[in-house]
Amino acid sequence: MTAEEPLVPRKKRHLLRKIFFTLIGIIAILAIVVAVQPADYLVQRSATINAPPSVVFAQVNDFHNWEAWSPWAKLDPTARNSFEGPPAGAGAIFRWSGNDKVGQGLMTILESRPSEQVKIKLDFIRPFTDTATTDFTFKPQGDQTTVTWSMSGHRNFMAKAVCLFMNMDRSVGGDFEKGLAQIKATAEAAARK
Repeated sequence: MTAEEPLVPRKKRHLLRKIFFTLIGIIAILAIVVAVQPADYLVQRSATINAPPSVVFAQVNDFHNWEAWSPWAKLDPTARNSFEGPPAGAGAIFRWSGNDKVGQGLMTILESRPSEQVKIKLDFIRPFTDTATTDFTFKPQGDQTTVTWSMSGHRNFMAKAVCLFMNMDRSVGGDFEKGLAQIKATAEAAARK
């Protein structure tokens, strides 16, 4: 046995110890980065529509009308949808269950002020559980209406970690823009009648 042979295991132990503490340090830094992310989020988009607020409001206040403009309606033509409560306004409920693109959940209209606002509680069940608030506001601008669609919510630690890699504004904002464009087309066609 040479004098160098006992050093080999010691060097390996030292290297393994360095790797272990480096990994612990990386995990700690990542946990700190996640922890300091904002817990609350807001996604918001607006569009101006050539129709009075009452016509635009009617497209949102009645879940039966969403099929014509919702950006998610065409993602799963076989999704199971159901309606509960009043046909429109506060208390109306829309439930859906579909493929992985649309998941499963329910929306409940919490507040409905004609031609001004529709506030909705959005409960996701699948592919993840979460709750958010969706708000539509309608502002008259001469012969037109400016519609603002927003979604806000609170993220727990795991949701903040996921959002390090998936930006909520970029992932949902594009869908809001598509939906507003389709509301515009639907409401403007209704206003011309």
